[in-house]
Amino acid sequence: MNSEFTIAVHSLVLLAHLPDHMATSEEIAANVSTHSARIRKVMGFLRKAGYVSTKEGIGGGFILSCKPEEVTLAEIYRLTCQGTLKPSWCSGDESKPCLISSKMDLLMGNVFKDAEKQMENYFEGHTIGSMLEQIKQFECPQSNKEPLS
Repeated sequence: MNSEFTIAVHSLVLLAHLPDHMATSEEIAANVSTHSARIRKVMGFLRKAGYVSTKEGIGGGFILSCKPEEVTLAEIYRLTCQGTLKPSWCSGDESKPCLISSKMDLLMGNVFKDAEKQMENYFEGHTIGSMLEQIKQFECPQSNKEPLS
């Protein structure tokens, strides 16, 4: 899993929350608490996939171009980081004569692939719209009564 998934979900929920569904990369970055260059990279993935559009010029920014209640977290996961659940290194060495050492990487690959399928199935039950509704249910602490945007 990588942070691009979280950034993408956060950005889409934020855009769904905004009345005109638009924000600049700097505004999104401030809300996500990351650098605007990271936001532009992730928003580029989302734009290519049709989830957001861009509006150039004064008053421009990223515009939500999908229905939040129809976009599942599974779609965003597949777009941003499918296949990253498995670590880049696994123990063992397939060239060794030991049954355990020679097959551990294969076994762990299957475990991570199955876990990823289960996680994607879970993510299918959550949409950008449902995430926005859930976040609205959280009670804001007394010291932070500022709006989400």
